[in-house]
Amino acid sequence: MSTYDTETDDNGPIDITDTVTSRYFILPASAAVVGTLIGMVRGSRLAALRFLAENAHRPPTTVRGWYFYNKTKNYRRMQGGLKAAGVDGSKLALTALGWVGIEDGLQRIGLNDVSEFGAGIGTAGVFSAVYRLPWRTTGRTLVIGAMIGGGMRFLRWAQEYLRETAKSQAAEVEHAASSEEQSGGNKSV
Repeated sequence: MSTYDTETDDNGPIDITDTVTSRYFILPASAAVVGTLIGMVRGSRLAALRFLAENAHRPPTTVRGWYFYNKTKNYRRMQGGLKAAGVDGSKLALTALGWVGIEDGLQRIGLNDVSEFGAGIGTAGVFSAVYRLPWRTTGRTLVIGAMIGGGMRFLRWAQEYLRETAKSQAAEVEHAASSEEQSGGNKSV
C-alpha cells in the first residue's frame, strides 16, 4: 500500500495548494527571469568593452581581419552575457526565495499583518550580512527593505479591499436582480 492510496484514507488526498500559495512559486521564478535578462544585458556589454580594451592595441587591417574581429567579439559577448545571466538570475531568485521564506515564516507564527514588512527588513538584513555592508549602508538597506515591505503590505490591503468591495457589489446586484425578478414575475408585458 502506498502513501498516496486514497481509497483507504478517510481524509482524502493531500492537497498542497491549501498550505502553499501560488505567489510563493511565482515570485522566485519571475525574479529569476528578470535577473537572467538583466544579467544577459549587463554581461554582454561588459564582455564587449573588455574585448575592445584587450584588442585596442592591435586593430585588424584587412577585411578578413575585421570579419574575425567582429565574429570573435560577438561570441565573447554571448558567452559573457550567458555567464552573467546565470549568476544574476540565481542571485535574484535566491533573494526572492529568502523574501518568500521569511514572509511565510512570519505568517505561520501569526504575524500576518506585518509579514511583508518583516520580509523586507529580514531580506535587507540578510543581504547586508552576506555582502558585509558597512553600518551606514546597512541602515539604508534596511530602510529600503522596510519601504518595499510596506509597499507590498499596502498592495495586499488594496487587493483585499477591492475583493471585498467586489463581493459586496455582486451580492447587491444579485439581490436587486432577484427582487426585481420576483416583482417582475407578477406583471405582464
